[in-house]
Amino acid sequence: MTNAEIAAALEELGILYELDGAVKYRVLAYSTAAKAIRESPASVAELATAGRATDVPGVGKTLAEKIDALIETGEIPAAVKLKAKFPPTLIEVTRVPGVGPKTARRLFEELEISSMEDLKAAAEGEKVRDVKGLGPKAEENILAALERLGEPGEGPGRLLLSKVKPIAEELAAALREHPAAKKVEIAGSARRWAETCKDIDLVATAEEPTALAEHLAGHPLIAAAGSAGANGVRAQTHNGISVDLRIVRPAAFGNLLQHFTGSAAHNVQLREEAVGRGLSVSEHGITESESGEVETCESEEAVYERLGYAYIEPELREGRGELKAAREGKLPELVELADIRGDLHSHTTLSDGRNSLEEMAEAGRHRGYAYMAITDHSASHGFGDHVTAERLWERIEEVRAWNEGSGHRGFRLLAGSEINIGLDGSLDYPDDLVAALDWVVASVHTSFSVSEKQMTERVLAAIENPNVDCIGHLTGRLIGRREPYGVDIEAIAEAAARTGTMIEINGNPNRRDLSDLHARLAVDAGVRIVLNTDAHGVETLDNMAYAVATARRAWLTKADVANTRSWTAFEKLTKGS
Repeated sequence: MTNAEIAAALEELGILYELDGAVKYRVLAYSTAAKAIRESPASVAELATAGRATDVPGVGKTLAEKIDALIETGEIPAAVKLKAKFPPTLIEVTRVPGVGPKTARRLFEELEISSMEDLKAAAEGEKVRDVKGLGPKAEENILAALERLGEPGEGPGRLLLSKVKPIAEELAAALREHPAAKKVEIAGSARRWAETCKDIDLVATAEEPTALAEHLAGHPLIAAAGSAGANGVRAQTHNGISVDLRIVRPAAFGNLLQHFTGSAAHNVQLREEAVGRGLSVSEHGITESESGEVETCESEEAVYERLGYAYIEPELREGRGELKAAREGKLPELVELADIRGDLHSHTTLSDGRNSLEEMAEAGRHRGYAYMAITDHSASHGFGDHVTAERLWERIEEVRAWNEGSGHRGFRLLAGSEINIGLDGSLDYPDDLVAALDWVVASVHTSFSVSEKQMTERVLAAIENPNVDCIGHLTGRLIGRREPYGVDIEAIAEAAARTGTMIEINGNPNRRDLSDLHARLAVDAGVRIVLNTDAHGVETLDNMAYAVATARRAWLTKADVANTRSWTAFEKLTKGS
């Protein structure tokens, strides 16, 4: 039984419990365990058989027993009992964004809605709006969600890059260690640092290709594999990610790597432009149409040079004008991770973080940063664990004392806050407290469902506040889980450029907000961009890599990013000088 199958069964049981009115913590335990199982690189069935299911984070003795029953019988007894109470199609209704188990049960009890078809018919007939707690706006959102669910494209088959990239890197590293390997590279959307990935593409050269393919097929992360041969192998990991290893002779490595890095739009444009010059481009080489002569390239640089382009970084290969810029010598020199001098959005145990002020500060200092802001949540951010005004005054003094401590020369800790933007654009704290902070990130954390006009006015009001330094995760999206709320990006960018308010690219891989497209629009409007991690623990300071990747995909240079500057230069920016 695959990890995905076990996770789906536990997830289903959690939904059934919630439909039945179970307490929240019990439901959360099942969804948390299901997520950990789905993402586990090891076979959970094998762990369970060995009596080690509890090795998986979030799986305790009770859940381990249910997993054992599932593996032995194909069912979980508790789920069988609950399925007798609710129509099986009702579970699908709970997965519609904006519905959920509690709403699904109300719809079932009040309107006898037990399937997606029932839900669509009721929403189109304007019956959903009459259910307590819903209304016309909720009905409109449900119809929009149903329409999106019916569209092809980036559905549940795509996973966050942060879930795929570590597995791709581990497999690539294992291949490189094999004696037969010569070159091994990750290709595809993972190499372009896209937000989500459908699968893992690996490209290699080898002295003994079949031996290298067999090595991948036998790797512990691989659950199943096809026939390994001289051209490679197709396989699947325990958490359901497809892996495609392609092996080619060294002389054509550049052609294969360029082709399978993509994107589709980039490659189509590349081929179309080549046709106009009498050439045909594929993973096998560059063919002269008239003579039929095929030229192969050992490197990607050679591929682009043969076609008349400067080398194009993988993050730019999205069919957004990069070929024209490469031909004209106008490609940007992209910002790099090593350029970042500080992180300006992080949390501690004072709100919902996992590490203390001292631990976060030391982690930032050891990364070589010149400055770092601690920005715990304000009172109305909606998740509890907030910081009162009195406690924030104390935090300002704590930061000051830390900076005055020994051994901190060359590093400055900033006393900050991530302050929720109210419906009217107001901030949680009194003006004198906000003004006393070194750094203020203003973000929307509540009331996402207001109109685009109201949301825009709300954010604009915060931008006009002279005490606000930066707008955090502007569109509020959670990739694959929550759509961006309606907001006029162009109006926001114009106002931010005029007032000198910075806008962040949030490096949380679930957010990456601003997106690459919005970040490019903002910079073109004159906005100063800040790359932040929104770290809630020292380990998530690593998320700066995702912020940098998003900036690179947006064509941003070092000069476009405010926190590539030294502390002295950055401080001048915050003071408008």
